[in-house]
Amino acid sequence: MTDGHLFNNITLGGRGGTNPGQIKIFSGGILWKRQGGGKSIEVDKADIVSVTWMKVPRSNQLGVQIKDGLFYKFTGFRDQDVLSLTNFFQNTFGIAVKEKQLSVSGRNWGEVDLNGNMLAFMVGSKQAFEVPLADVSQTNLQGKNDVILEFHVDDTTGANEKDSLMEISFHIPNSNTQFVGDENTPPAQVFRDKIMSMADVGAGGEDAVVTFEGIAILTPRGRYSVELHLSFLRLQGQANDFKIQYSSVVRLFLLPKSNQPHTFVVISLDPPIRKGQTLYPHIVMQFETDYVVESELALSEDLYNSKYKDKLELSYKGLIHEVFTTILRGLSGAKVTKPGKFRSCQDGYAVKSSLKAEDGILYPLEKSFFFLPKPPTLITHEEIDYVEFERHAAGGSNMHYFDLLIRLKSDQEHLFRNIQRNEYHNLYGFISSKGLKIMNLGDAQGTAGVAKVLESDDDVAVDPHLARIRNEAGEDESDEEKPAKKEPKKDLPSNSKPSSSKKKSKDADEDGKKRKPKKKKDPNAPKRALSGFMFFSQMERENIKKTTPGISFTDVGRVLGEKWKKMSAEEKEPYEAKARVDKIRYKDEISGYKSQQAQAQAQPQPMNIDSGNESDSA
Repeated sequence: MTDGHLFNNITLGGRGGTNPGQIKIFSGGILWKRQGGGKSIEVDKADIVSVTWMKVPRSNQLGVQIKDGLFYKFTGFRDQDVLSLTNFFQNTFGIAVKEKQLSVSGRNWGEVDLNGNMLAFMVGSKQAFEVPLADVSQTNLQGKNDVILEFHVDDTTGANEKDSLMEISFHIPNSNTQFVGDENTPPAQVFRDKIMSMADVGAGGEDAVVTFEGIAILTPRGRYSVELHLSFLRLQGQANDFKIQYSSVVRLFLLPKSNQPHTFVVISLDPPIRKGQTLYPHIVMQFETDYVVESELALSEDLYNSKYKDKLELSYKGLIHEVFTTILRGLSGAKVTKPGKFRSCQDGYAVKSSLKAEDGILYPLEKSFFFLPKPPTLITHEEIDYVEFERHAAGGSNMHYFDLLIRLKSDQEHLFRNIQRNEYHNLYGFISSKGLKIMNLGDAQGTAGVAKVLESDDDVAVDPHLARIRNEAGEDESDEEKPAKKEPKKDLPSNSKPSSSKKKSKDADEDGKKRKPKKKKDPNAPKRALSGFMFFSQMERENIKKTTPGISFTDVGRVLGEKWKKMSAEEKEPYEAKARVDKIRYKDEISGYKSQQAQAQAQPQPMNIDSGNESDSA
């Protein structure tokens, strides 16, 4: 790279666990992206305070400390990367990279090194461990010689890690010479006061900056008091209590409901919070749209002027959802997404729909689709392979509705059903403007093909899944061709001759028009790849025939299609996995087949000479 360095398989460590990703170190700073999507870490060049290297088992760890006290640990660099990046930081950033030695002796007696917002425990000249003081929530002095540091509890940590750091206890004897006080102040008290002055201590036990009482939260369901603190938010309910660090907040969504007295505020998290075995990547709150509140922020004047003057005001009066979002944005630094240019027929920001038998509304946003309230489903445009408008499968009286299928590049599908037909033009126009590929019944048709299906007033039901089945199946899934009825031959007298009427050519139809000869299929050509649905059909077809004797082929296909639509992504995965393998098989075989065909055409063909050994039977 001319502007920097790019590395894959670099792990970021922190309260949310260890996550692999990709890091780019360039002239403007550092950018780390999590593998598989999620929250990115961006560090501006001007915010970097110090950079360190440490040799860890089988790898090297890059430590980056920034101005607000956060300390990032990136692990996975090779030995040859250390020298090149050290020179890059020196020449581009003007930062001299320091090297740290890791202590592996196992001793727990040493010295504490307080450098900026970092606490390092040193054994001799080597480091045993280090913790960012920004993670410390509270300090307690136990007796005269023990200091306990309590760390922020992050409910999102449970999504990735079984264990998390809760507290550390330091014993500081009176003979300590590093933290010397007066005769009435023991060294342990000096040590605690030193940490109090350097760390963001008190955020775990201090009063909230502002509290919103009795907020209706749809996922995880319940009524909660929502406390906004300096570095985290807390949801306190009757049965559950969640504490979420702002570092886990990816984005905020402020989405009014169409023609409803409520507004959604969604907090997207990475990693998600956990309740039992259920993960919640989105906290969906519902506010009364017209409810006005007055809020005073519990911030000292010094803290407000030094850190939040450009982000917040000390008092607010306005609609509750706007006040809540503004304060949360100022404290967390997260961006807010609001409805874009899309408008429904009722001049709303979303269309009514259903997903997985749950009724809700679908928001077409500028860079994503968001279905709310349950299950909250966020689909970014860059994830989408194509979208497909489908006539409602039920037919008949339900032809006032249509379905929207969104297929992802990962082969996962989301089917949004029961969208009113009068929403079609606005929805189609918006999706087209975003450059997303639109399919119609599995075929790459334009608006005319889609509109023809959706706007027809016929009562004939069109099953789009069955249509795709037939298109994908080809000759393998078609009914056996019935032999054409032959006209009985009339017995002619031995001395008679057929009439002189013109014989109909084999290549002509009943009207005498010449028809194109049917292209014969090469028996040596590789068999086309099957879709996940086709593998499912092969497994279930005989079961349906056994449970429903006499069922027709068309009805079997319809039943299979309905079963497939109701299956979850996890249930479909074994069949989709087979389809991916078969797709690779077909790609390899067709490549070899085409290569052989090309070679055969390039070689001179031998003359076809009749040997005289074979003849047509008389």
